[in-house]
Amino acid sequence: MTVSSEAYLAVVTETIGRVAADQRENVARAADLIAASLRADGVVHAFGTGHSEALAMEIAGRAGGLVPTNRIALRDLVLYGGEPADVLGPKLEREPSVAHRLYELAPVRPQDVFVLASNSGVNGAMVEFAAIVKERGHGLVAITSAQHSARMTSRHPSGRKLADFADVVLDNGAPYGDATLPLPGGGAVGAVSSITAALLAQQIVAEVVARLLAAGERPPVYLSANITGGDEHNAELEARYAGRIRRGA
Repeated sequence: MTVSSEAYLAVVTETIGRVAADQRENVARAADLIAASLRADGVVHAFGTGHSEALAMEIAGRAGGLVPTNRIALRDLVLYGGEPADVLGPKLEREPSVAHRLYELAPVRPQDVFVLASNSGVNGAMVEFAAIVKERGHGLVAITSAQHSARMTSRHPSGRKLADFADVVLDNGAPYGDATLPLPGGGAVGAVSSITAALLAQQIVAEVVARLLAAGERPPVYLSANITGGDEHNAELEARYAGRIRRGA
C-alpha cells in the first residue's frame, strides 16, 4: 500500500462504511439507553483521554448536539479539584485512582448515563472509571477498538478492560496501533479512530433525536454559537440543566 492522501482516503472510506454497517444495531441500542436517560431528566456524561477526548467534545457542547451533556476530562482535577497543573502528565490516564476523584467532581445524578471512549480500552483511569459508573448503577456506552483492545493486556489491577463493563460496546474499527498506512521501515501513518468515533457519536445523537421526535418531544439541541440567535437559544436550554452540565476548557 502506498503512502498518500489518496490511499488514506480509501482506507478511511472503507473503514467508515464497515463501521456504519457493522455497528448499526449497537448504535440503536446506545440511542435507546441515552433516550431513556434523557426522558428521566438525565444528562449524558462523556469522557475520553488522549485523542479520545475528541469523542467527549463531539458529544458535549457541539452545534447540532444534545444540550443535556457534560464533558469530563483529566484536567477537571485542576479546573474543579484544585490540583496543581503539573499533575497533568501523559501517563496520568494509566492511574486508576484518579477515576474516583473525577467521578466525585462531576455533577452526576442517578439517572445520568455515560459514554466513555478509549481506543485501547486498557488504561487504568478509564477502566476504573467504567467500574465506578456501573457500581453506581448508570448506563454505560463504550467506544473502543475491538482489534486493538484484544491484543492488549489491561493496565488495570483487575485485568479487565473498558468493554467488559459496558452495556453497549461500539467498535470504532481502528486497527491495532490506530494508524493504517504501513511504512517501509516499520510503523504506520494515518490514524482513523478519531474519525470513526466522531461518526459513531453523531449517529448516536441522530438516533436519540429521532426517538424524541417520534415520541412527540422537542429535542434539546444546540444551535451554533456563531449564528444569529444561537447564544440566546442555547442559554435558554442550558438554564434547564444549570449546575449539571459544563464544558471545561
